[in-house]
Amino acid sequence: MNEMLHETETKRAAFLKSAGWERAQAAPLAGDASTRRYERLQMDGKPAILMIAPPAAETPDCPTGASADERRSLGYNAMARLAGPNLNAFVAVSNALRDAGLSAPEIYAADPAQGFALLEDLGDDLFVRVAGKVDEHLLYKAAVEALAALHEARVRPPASDAYSMLEYDEVAFEAEVTLLTEWYWPLKKGAPIGDDLYQEYISLWRDALSSLSAPHVPVLRDYHAENLLWLPDRKGAARVGVIDFQDALFGHAAYDLVSLLEDARRDVARALADEMLAHYVGHADANFDHEGFSRDYAILATQRNAKILGIFARLAKRDNKPRYLDLLPRVEAHFRNDLRREPLAPLSKFIEKHLPELAP
Repeated sequence: MNEMLHETETKRAAFLKSAGWERAQAAPLAGDASTRRYERLQMDGKPAILMIAPPAAETPDCPTGASADERRSLGYNAMARLAGPNLNAFVAVSNALRDAGLSAPEIYAADPAQGFALLEDLGDDLFVRVAGKVDEHLLYKAAVEALAALHEARVRPPASDAYSMLEYDEVAFEAEVTLLTEWYWPLKKGAPIGDDLYQEYISLWRDALSSLSAPHVPVLRDYHAENLLWLPDRKGAARVGVIDFQDALFGHAAYDLVSLLEDARRDVARALADEMLAHYVGHADANFDHEGFSRDYAILATQRNAKILGIFARLAKRDNKPRYLDLLPRVEAHFRNDLRREPLAPLSKFIEKHLPELAP
């Protein structure tokens, strides 16, 4: 372990020297639920963020063109199409978001092969911190308008030899919803789900997911108050700083709205959520498919919250982070409400019968 830390520190020093930041003062920043870690740098009065993403810290990402079976053999990252250790994803998506007028961090320097990136420091004013000082309606309206701007920009999925943005496909959706049966189910039931029930659960999800519209916009996947920064000195969509987007896929417009309005970590009043959904729809053009959007929102809200229930249970049990158990009641409430929507009626009946604590 000491050898690994020493090697990482040696590579870190070499990267900072190559970027011209070898004299920077560094202070650690709080991390997230990933294997990445961050440092805030200061040099000659200029701030920056150092991202350290060890290439071997996670299972591989999803190769372009990999079959479903190949993805299953590679592990969860490949199945769910997470970027994993591929720092090229962060660089490419950041550049695409900036091109679309959003405030993603500028990339000052990057060495994806070694797992380092030097980023613009967008500050500390996360939505979750400034809500209460800044009117919530203003914050959430800006966040919705930034999403609308991204969707209206018709961004082409970034593609290069180092990284290609893939689609949010059925295999990825299924990998995520099975986190509920793999981790949340035994946490609540005290025993694993049987194979027959598992197959029924997956079949119900396949039926629901088959109704989704075709992928048509970039989906950032974690667009919520702990990943958005308030930048009031900037204009339009750029007032919202965006971080933690390296797992972006090409998917459905409703998904990031679900992330924002059915937040797993803070309460968003139902009236505010309804108002913001209406505000997003108000930006739509004459060809907007209202019925399809409502259907997508219902399915993706339920899908995302099933995933989060599984992730939080996994973080608590496997990763020894029991604080995530405190977040479960809010997500459970979201999931119950989601199951009340018509497209999820068959799944709702299954949950009522076999996991009644989550029934609407």
